[in-house]
Parts: sequence; structure tokens; C-alpha cells
Amino acid sequence: MDRTVGLVGAGSMAQALVSGWLGGRSALPAGSVWACNRSRDDRLTALAAMGAAVTRDKGELCAAATTIVLAVKPVDAAAALSALAPHLSAERHLLISLVAGLSAEAIAVLSGQPDLPVVRAMSNTPSAVGSAATAIAAGPAASAAHLETARALLSAVGDVIVVDEADLAAVTALSGSGPAYVYLLMEALHQAAGRLGLPPEVGRRLTAQTVLGAAKLALVSEHTPHELVRQVASPGGTTVAALEVLDARGFSQALVDAVVRAAERAGELGLAASAAALPEGGAALELPVRP
Repeated sequence: MDRTVGLVGAGSMAQALVSGWLGGRSALPAGSVWACNRSRDDRLTALAAMGAAVTRDKGELCAAATTIVLAVKPVDAAAALSALAPHLSAERHLLISLVAGLSAEAIAVLSGQPDLPVVRAMSNTPSAVGSAATAIAAGPAASAAHLETARALLSAVGDVIVVDEADLAAVTALSGSGPAYVYLLMEALHQAAGRLGLPPEVGRRLTAQTVLGAAKLALVSEHTPHELVRQVASPGGTTVAALEVLDARGFSQALVDAVVRAAERAGELGLAASAAALPEGGAALELPVRP
């Protein structure tokens, strides 16, 4: 992969990516990563310490890099793309967007390059430890080679799967927001440990390791999650007693309903963001979740 990467934004996701590209996993050679941020010198300093070249000049960034990674908040995306627009070339650049909700078509329009290759990505916070779940989707002008470039770059911080752009609302609800559901479960388990008299550090470590171990087993097992539950739940045992309480309280259905509502909200936000960016009559590609 013969590309120089330019990051626009210097937040936690940008730092996780630079760590993956230039740190222990060394996905890219030294000197191949640039970063630009409009206001936070401290964050640029942190990225420079990781080995990235830093600048405040988006023109300099686009001149140095052939792949531009947009890692800003949705509220800042339009301004960032407007500043990038004079320096982007559809023939030279690939833009990878980590901005939630903003369609590839809207990104291309805001960039001033309707034919700009855009690959959208939805990742999550475990990227900070190299264990992200990331989904990528090609925009109308992106080729298979562009998609492969995005996959290779984002694999530096975890697992990457290719989806259709219309599925990104569901991905946002499942894996983008998913760590929060898991942390809520962990918080409840930790509280239960305290109620049962376990020291806080014991409860914290046992909870975290239990979740980690269960996830690792689920990844390599041929069994479905339902079958894995049955393997733990011996008839008449402690797990069955616990599961009866969860079933009575509607645990599983509540979680399903929560993820569906998150997907609906992602679709709403995506339609609003795309409508605000596109001229009248433009198509918004982020769709609500399918039944």
C-alpha cells in the first residue's frame, strides 16, 4: 500500500489510528502520516510525539497525503470539508470519513469534488487498544482498490468488515454504540459483586476478565450465542436461576429494542445531516433500519 495518510482531526480516534500505524503494529513507515488540527496544539504535540508530521495548513496536508482521513465531530464536518475543498483532487485523493451520519454523496458535494472517492467508516472506542469493530462502505466513486486501502489502514486498530452504506445506521447502533451497552452490563455486574461483599478491585477484575473471555470464546466458537448460554446454564444450577430473573425482567427484549431505537436515531441523524449538506433534490444515502 503505497500511500501517505493525512488525518484531519486530532481526537481520541486520530490518536488510536496513529498509534496503530506508527506504533507496535507498524502498519505504515515513518514519515507517511500527517495530522492537521485547527485549534488544539496539545493534541498535535501528542501526535508528533507518536511520529506523525503535524501542520495547521490543510493545503500542506493535502499536498503531502494521497489518503485523507476525516476524523472530526459531525458538527465540525462541513467546516472541515469546506477548508479542504480547494486542495482536494478527485484524481489524486481518497477520503475516508469517520464522521457519523454524513453520507458519501454529501461529503463529496461539501468537498467541491462530486467525483471524489469516499469510503465511510464506523468504528468504536476499543480502537484505543487495537480491538475496534469497524465497518466500511464505499461511496459511489470509490473503487475496490479504494475500499482495500481503507480496510488495510483501519485494520491497524482492529477488525474491519465491508457493508453497504445503507447498513451503516444499523452498524452505528450495534457496534458503534455497542461498547456502552457492554459497559452498562459490566457496571451492573460490578454493583452486584459489591452487594455480595467482594472487594471493589476483585469485582472489577473478575467482571472485565469474564466479559473479555466470553467475547474471545464467542469469536472462535462454532456455536451461536444461544448455544453458548446453554453450555453455561446447567439444569437447576445458579446460572439458570439468574437467567430466570433476567427473563422475567425482559432483559433480552429490552436490549433488542434499545439497539433498534439507536439504529432509527442514526437514520434520523443521517438524513438530517445529508439534507443539510446536499442541494435540494439530492439523495440521502443513510437509511433507517429495515424491519
